[in-house]
Amino acid sequence: MAMTMSQSDVQVQQKEGVEDEQSMFRSDSGEDSLDGLMRQRCPLTPSLSPRKRTTSQSKTEPPLLRTNKRTIYTAGRPPWYNVTGTTFKEAFVIGLCGGSASGKTTVANKIIEALDVPWVVLLSMDSFYKVLSKEEQELAARNEYNFDHPDAFDFELLVTVLRKLKKGKSIKVPVYDFTSHNRRKEWKTVYGANVVIFEGILAFANKELLKLLDMKVFVDTDSDIRLIRRLKRDITNRGRDIAGVIKQYNKFVKPAFEQYIEPTVQVADIVVPRGGENFVALDLIVQHVHSQLEKREITVRSALASAHQGQPLPKTLSVMESTPQVRGMHTIIRNKETSRDEFIFYSKRLMRLLIEHALSFLPLKPVSVETPQGTVYEGKRLSGKRITGVSILRAGETMEQALMAVCKDIRLGKILIQTNHDTGEPELHYLRLPKDISEDYVILMDSTVSTGAAALMAVRVLLDHDVQEDKIFLLSLLMAEMGVHSVAYAFPKVRIITTAVDKNVNDEFHIIPGIGNFGDRYFGTDAPSDCYESDEGMDY
Repeated sequence: MAMTMSQSDVQVQQKEGVEDEQSMFRSDSGEDSLDGLMRQRCPLTPSLSPRKRTTSQSKTEPPLLRTNKRTIYTAGRPPWYNVTGTTFKEAFVIGLCGGSASGKTTVANKIIEALDVPWVVLLSMDSFYKVLSKEEQELAARNEYNFDHPDAFDFELLVTVLRKLKKGKSIKVPVYDFTSHNRRKEWKTVYGANVVIFEGILAFANKELLKLLDMKVFVDTDSDIRLIRRLKRDITNRGRDIAGVIKQYNKFVKPAFEQYIEPTVQVADIVVPRGGENFVALDLIVQHVHSQLEKREITVRSALASAHQGQPLPKTLSVMESTPQVRGMHTIIRNKETSRDEFIFYSKRLMRLLIEHALSFLPLKPVSVETPQGTVYEGKRLSGKRITGVSILRAGETMEQALMAVCKDIRLGKILIQTNHDTGEPELHYLRLPKDISEDYVILMDSTVSTGAAALMAVRVLLDHDVQEDKIFLLSLLMAEMGVHSVAYAFPKVRIITTAVDKNVNDEFHIIPGIGNFGDRYFGTDAPSDCYESDEGMDY
C-alpha cells in the first residue's frame, strides 16, 4: 500500500513481506610514516556543489583528515565480520533512480552529509556505459546514439561490481569519459562500505540490480527543470552545442524516460519530489538507514576474549627456537629499565631473525644455475610471483626495515587499525595496499598480538582484496595464546610466526608478562595515543 506524507513532501510505498535489510571503502594514497600525525577528529564534510564533470563519478565519502601527502580517516570502520572471520554485515545499499538531471547526485550528497557515518561509497551508473565501437562513436559525435537506452549500459559488469561491493570486497570501477564517449584506461579502486549509494537513470531497470538494493528512492523532478539542467550541463561541461542537446533530448532522453525510467517509480520505497530541497524526505531516509545500521552492530573483542580457552596451540603456529641468544634479547626488551636505545637495537635484531625464519616457510621450486666455473648448481627459487609486506600501523611499521634488508625491492603496504575507546572494538582508519596484491605472498607485520582483534581485521582486509589465505604470513615479536587461537580459528590457513608466546592476557587485554607498550617504548612517546596504536601495538 502507499502512504503519503503530504503529496509535495514525500511518498512512501510500503510492501507486505519485505524482509529487514541485510547488515554492513577505498584505499587512498599515503606516505611511509604516520608517527606524529592526526591529533584531532574531523566531521564528515562532503561537497554539496552541483554536479559538474566530464567523467563518471564513483567514490568514497568517509570522515577524513587531509594533508598535502596523505589521507587519514578520522572515523573508523568497525568490524564487518564475526569471530570466525567471515563477513557478517553486508553494506546497506540505497538505490537512487530518476530522470537525467533530476538531481540524483545532489540527493546522494545530502544523504551522505546527513547520515554522518564513516565509509560511505557513492557508485554512479554513469561509470558503466558500454565501450562504443567506431561506428557507435561516430553516431555519438552526431548526437545519434541513445545513451538513455538499457542497451547502452554494461549491466553484467555493474551487477558483478555492486554485488562484490555489498559483500565487502575490493572492486575496480571504470571511469567513463563523456567527451570521448569511451572508458579511460585507469579504473578507480573502491573497497568496502558501511553504506553504498548507487545512483543512475536506470537504477531500477534490471531485476538483478533490484535484488541488491536495500532501499529504493525515486527522485521526481519536473521535466522542464530537468531539460534546463541538462542544457546547462552538456553545453558547459561536456562541450555540446544547444541544437545537438535539444535534438538528443527529444529523440532519445524524453522517450527513454517515459518508456524505461518513469514506470520504475512503482518499485520505489520512497518518492522524493523536488530532489535535494525536500528535507522532510531526506530526513526520513536518514532515520531509516540509521535504524538499520544500529540493528547490525556486532562485537568482536569480547567474544575473542572468552573463546578458545584451554585449547592446544594450532599447527599453523611456528615459534622461533628459544636459543640462549633469543632468550637474552627477550630479557633485554622485556626489562622495563632498558633504555630506549638498547630497546630499539635488540628489537631490530629479533625482527631480523624473525623475518629470516619466516622466509623459510615460503614455497620454493628447484632451479638449475650455471656457476662461474661452468658447472651446474641445483638450487631453489621462490615459486610464487613476489612477496609483499604489509604493516599494521604504527608498531608494525618498525619491522619494515628488517624485511627490506633481506627482501630486495619488496613492495610495502600499510593498515591503520585503532581501538574505539567507547566500544572497545577495533576500527579500520587507513589503508594503502600495492596494486595486484592478490597475486602475492603477503607478510603481515605487527609488533605484538594479544587478543588478535587487530590482526583479525587486517587479515580480513587482505582477503577482501583477494589475497589467498594460505599466502598470508602473520609475523609478530610477541603473541599471547589468546591472539594465536583467535587468528588460527578464524583463518586456519594463515601461517602464524613469532619469537615467543606468552600464556596470559589480563582484564585490560595486556599480554602477561608481556613487553609493555611497544610503540611508545620504540618511538619514545608517552601514554597510548588515541590516534595511532592498534590494539596489538599497544600490547592489548
